[in-house]
Amino acid sequence: MKVADYVVDYLEEKGINHAFGVTGGVIVPIVDAYYRNKNLEFICTVQEQGAAIAAEAYSRVTGNLGVAMATSGPGATNLITGIGCAYFDSIPSLYITGQVSTLDITNEEGPRQIGFQETDIVTIVKPITKFSHQITNSKDIKYYLDKAIHIAKSDRPGPVLLDMPMNIQLEEINTDNLISYSPKEKEINYLDLRKKVEEMKYLIEESERPVMILGAGIKLAGVESKTRTLIEKLGIPVVPSWGAIDILPHDHSLFVEGYGVSHNRAGNFTVQNSDLLISLGSRLDTRQTGIKAETFAREAKKVVIDIDTKELYKDRGMKIDVGINYDLKDFLNVVLEDKNSIFPKDVSQWKKKINDWKKKYPICLPEYFKQKDKVNPYVFMAALSDESKEGETFILDTGSALTWGMQGLKIKEKQKLFSAFGNSPMGYSFPASIGASFASNKGDVNCITGDGGFKMNLKELETVVKHNLPIKVFVMNNHEYGMIKQFQDVWFNSRHAASDSQGGLGEVDLLKVSKAYGVKTIQIKNHSEMKDKILEVKMHNGPVVCSVEINSGEKMKPKLEFGKPIEDPCPQLSDEEFEENMIIKSLRK
Repeated sequence: MKVADYVVDYLEEKGINHAFGVTGGVIVPIVDAYYRNKNLEFICTVQEQGAAIAAEAYSRVTGNLGVAMATSGPGATNLITGIGCAYFDSIPSLYITGQVSTLDITNEEGPRQIGFQETDIVTIVKPITKFSHQITNSKDIKYYLDKAIHIAKSDRPGPVLLDMPMNIQLEEINTDNLISYSPKEKEINYLDLRKKVEEMKYLIEESERPVMILGAGIKLAGVESKTRTLIEKLGIPVVPSWGAIDILPHDHSLFVEGYGVSHNRAGNFTVQNSDLLISLGSRLDTRQTGIKAETFAREAKKVVIDIDTKELYKDRGMKIDVGINYDLKDFLNVVLEDKNSIFPKDVSQWKKKINDWKKKYPICLPEYFKQKDKVNPYVFMAALSDESKEGETFILDTGSALTWGMQGLKIKEKQKLFSAFGNSPMGYSFPASIGASFASNKGDVNCITGDGGFKMNLKELETVVKHNLPIKVFVMNNHEYGMIKQFQDVWFNSRHAASDSQGGLGEVDLLKVSKAYGVKTIQIKNHSEMKDKILEVKMHNGPVVCSVEINSGEKMKPKLEFGKPIEDPCPQLSDEEFEENMIIKSLRK
């Protein structure tokens, strides 16, 4: 068979039922092979960025690889934003690019370009892939597909890219003669791992104010169930990173809430006042710890479990007392093999203190409900949570819409919530919702975006309409770049350059544009009509674009200012109230 047919058959064997992409001159052979394979579907997006993002979202939902394809040159470079999303969030994805024929490829000593639309995409994406390679011999096709997929899924997962010249795709191969890739089995030093676990057990038994941080690595390792078993055995309060906020439902007895530079006070007071912090699969980045990592959980012993050595031992001024550099699967297997051997102290007073913080500092304050003009974003997130059912999927964009959603949504059992947390591009959530919908057999998806983000990939309405995907787009519409304006208010004397209409930003009626594509549209103008219109959106069996009208200048609250420890965000509490909440020594002067 031809290499192009082999590639498609290979992906079918791996259980990957969809690929996303845009056709083009040198990817046509593989696209044609998809067209002839009646068991698989090639999803035509409007632009390659949409395909790249849809593919990594497909992976997040299925747990299998997402695949996106593009032609050479501009087709390949348009994939880069989505590849970056997959890389920084460790999502296993396969990107296949067509390339000019091998005779037209420029060598190192050659001119700038020989083949039409020739671009060295392999070198360009090396920093944001785990593996990228150009196939120059058709007999190597199985070897490099095996290798790429193994690398994508193993250790800390991530994206891979294979570049396939046009003539290689068209070559005939004898599948009986193809070489396979045989990875070495990774050896696990169980003696060392058990020693580290014993050190952790000792710290747990000495702790009076423990807290457990859940990271996205739990989902990547597929150990949500075992993690929950451990949490409930130990009885330790839990705060999730944004990437793990859907592992426990919000009403679980041990669930506190999120934490970090743009999150709620109770979560931050819990982390900062703890005397033991156990981090499962979280990279503890600056959005969690604040810029000055030395102030993070500064009086707590820290146990950090991470598969990536570079994440575990990065030098940021934060001391790690027990670093466990193992896969979470292996770690949890060891911990749970004798789970009755850990004897935590009675931490009921610590839990009571946490519950007091949760009651005292809700994210949606009572006065927000009294707002008469337009919609308060925190009130909206509360209402959307109330009208959502178990098992629903929420995909968030970036900026204010992301923060309001992460702070305000109350996740229920079996719900999924994610965004591209590391790369965080404007325009992510809409094409990601396309990938997620196909991953769930054209299931419903709640897409939460801002007006700025929605405009970035508005064109993918064509894809949604083509397949009648039941995606519910909630546009948090403040008619500006709200997060940037908030930043400009603090650091640039409220000069709103390029962030609102007066600063040069354009504006379009998003509902009119959506109607032009044939999509149902709804507008929510105030609180009194909010519940009924949310239900109207959810009851519709096709796509909907709903504009949620938000006041200009609406801010994210609370939010940390640069350089402060995470327990002290703006708006700041009075000195007296703040000190009442601090068990450890305050850094306020």
